[in-house]
Amino acid sequence: MSSIIRKVFTYLLLPAAIVGLTYLLVQSIMEPVRFNKHKDYRTEIAVQRLKDIRDLQVAFKNVNARYSSTVDSLIQFYNEGKMNITLQVGSKDDSLAMAHTDQVKKKFRGLKPDKLNEKLYELYLAGEQNLVFAVNSQIAVKDTLFKDRTNFVADSLAFIPFSGGDKVIMKSTIKKVSGVNVPLFEAAMPYKSLLKGLDNQLRINLDAEQEDKGRYKGLMVGSIDAPNNNAGNWE
Repeated sequence: MSSIIRKVFTYLLLPAAIVGLTYLLVQSIMEPVRFNKHKDYRTEIAVQRLKDIRDLQVAFKNVNARYSSTVDSLIQFYNEGKMNITLQVGSKDDSLAMAHTDQVKKKFRGLKPDKLNEKLYELYLAGEQNLVFAVNSQIAVKDTLFKDRTNFVADSLAFIPFSGGDKVIMKSTIKKVSGVNVPLFEAAMPYKSLLKGLDNQLRINLDAEQEDKGRYKGLMVGSIDAPNNNAGNWE
């Protein structure tokens, strides 16, 4: 009987145990590889979303002299807002064009600068050449930002990708820096949301690594604690 047991153990149980241990070993090696592969893919998509938020925040500040405190107001700004733009025609380094422009301006003495430039623009559109002027006008935000991005969806900016609906964490403030009021903002995506569904222990380990380095446990652009030129912590 003992001989039969030895044979069963040798030819059946031992190989099965070896196969099982080998599988567990391979899995323990491959799981971090898979985790990092998915993390890198998700990070790439998340970073683009944070860059888009940053671009919208900069445009929002140019119009409102402050940053938005919510992504929802940024989305509304994109859908309904307008931006001031300056159209520059000609070059002030062109002395002949400047002289010709001065001659043309004499015909419209008494007009305010904005109205004068509008007149010059009308002449320019009618074919008048060698003019130097700048016209300020407004254009819809959505006709300026991301207009070449066929896959851009403004409403998606509010959400952390792959999170199942978790929202981007947005903050803004105005802080005195060297006696000057400086608008600041930050937009963050914690790994806890961004890496949802992946190996939780590996995500916890990643958070611990970031904490040990004094870094945010996720992706962040901007900072309300100190000016950083709206840099992302991936840059």
